[in-house]
Amino acid sequence: MSIDECQLVDLPRIQDPRGNLTYIEQNRHIPFEIKRVYYLYDVPGGSERGGHAHKELKQLLIAMSGSFDVELDDGSSRKKFHMNRSYSGLLIPQMIWRRIDNFSSGSVCMVLASEIYSESDYFRNYDDFLAAVRNKRNDEAQF
Repeated sequence: MSIDECQLVDLPRIQDPRGNLTYIEQNRHIPFEIKRVYYLYDVPGGSERGGHAHKELKQLLIAMSGSFDVELDDGSSRKKFHMNRSYSGLLIPQMIWRRIDNFSSGSVCMVLASEIYSESDYFRNYDDFLAAVRNKRNDEAQF
């Protein structure tokens, strides 16, 4: 996977004086079936989350409240996104290292995931991730 495949997705937004509404439909607004939803909140100032990659899982991250930064790394390039809109999601395919930091007070990061939790899907060590990326690129170069 390439960092270029990570992208911001504009979600439908229905504006109303009584309050706005945004909705998400699997395989329509995001290119996968939603199998798990979780959210990060009450993150202490100066803390970071993430620090891992997934072998198969795809995600959409949304700043439901407040803001935070997401740094993405595909093993050769890095890109940073500032998330602060509840109607915009960051699509992250598999095999992308992510780190989330700079959480504002009261921020909430909601994650829609393509797979249920499985520890075996994680790369938690950056060097192991880099080795897997190199191996995958070598395999693809042979074909």
